[in-house]
Amino acid sequence: MKKSVKLLVITAIAAAALSACSKAPAKDSASSNEGNYTIGIAQFAEHGSLDNCREGFIQGLKEEGIEDGKNLTIMYENAQADGGTGSQIINNFIAKKTDLICAIATPMAQAAYSGAKKTDIPVIYTAVTDPVAAALAKEDGSSVGEVTGTSDKLPVEKQLEMIRKILPDAKTIGILYSTSEVNSEAAIAEYKKAASNYGFEIVEGPVSATADIPLATDNLLGKVDCLNNLTDNTVVSSLPLILDKAGKKNIPVFGSEIEQVKIGCIAAMGLDYVDLGKQTGKMAAKVLKGEAKASELKYEVIKDAAFYGNTKVAENLGITLPSELTDSAAELFKEIK
Repeated sequence: MKKSVKLLVITAIAAAALSACSKAPAKDSASSNEGNYTIGIAQFAEHGSLDNCREGFIQGLKEEGIEDGKNLTIMYENAQADGGTGSQIINNFIAKKTDLICAIATPMAQAAYSGAKKTDIPVIYTAVTDPVAAALAKEDGSSVGEVTGTSDKLPVEKQLEMIRKILPDAKTIGILYSTSEVNSEAAIAEYKKAASNYGFEIVEGPVSATADIPLATDNLLGKVDCLNNLTDNTVVSSLPLILDKAGKKNIPVFGSEIEQVKIGCIAAMGLDYVDLGKQTGKMAAKVLKGEAKASELKYEVIKDAAFYGNTKVAENLGITLPSELTDSAAELFKEIK
């Protein structure tokens, strides 16, 4: 009888232990060990500025002790400027329960937050010109949810001032932009508001798809003294074509960041997208380490724009870049890549 009671007690204890184990909460992310992370990097399009953002983001994480191949696994996907593909990428990252999603460019950031807001996966974005207009932040810069990041807001006033110094007689500036990118709509509005202060008129060249760009470029080049390029992902992806067409008509094209100047824009008061990416990576590190939630971090901007010029492009166009700009340049390029 005693043996039977003892056996029953042992059996009961074992059953209770098994029950407790089965109720233990499972880790709800892709990481299997504390201090090891899996992140998904979703990039909207393939061009220099966004590539630099990604490179800088990874560097920023590394500087904070989170390094690819050591305690970090990176899943990278590029949507090739296709919104449907972008949504699929985000859904894939969510299905794999990544610890964090880094979304590069406004359309991808919007897709990432839309997809992830019903999960516990935070979204850190970069290269988003206007987070408020994109419904990713409130007017005071605070987050609308578990999403935050960095803005590549263009230094519009400084850009217009630079164009006036380089082209003292110019009257019209043409800007190509995608009607589906809210960041571009916001930038166009700001340029139109400020242009008259510098004696310019903005002539718009809206496009709805990449296929529209050749004809839109031709139409715009017949109406303006120069082109000014934004950080519009659809347009930037076709920048070599635009530069070729403008060059044949001897019309200068101004860029918005360093990579655009390298490949043929005459100049830019622009941002360094590697630095922007680093800044974003450091924000992501805080979230991954549990030092802050994405919802607790206001979005950040790089306030200092620098002058970048291409003397070879200027020479080809018969234009002299003013010494007041070149003497303080962050970088001058003597060839076209």
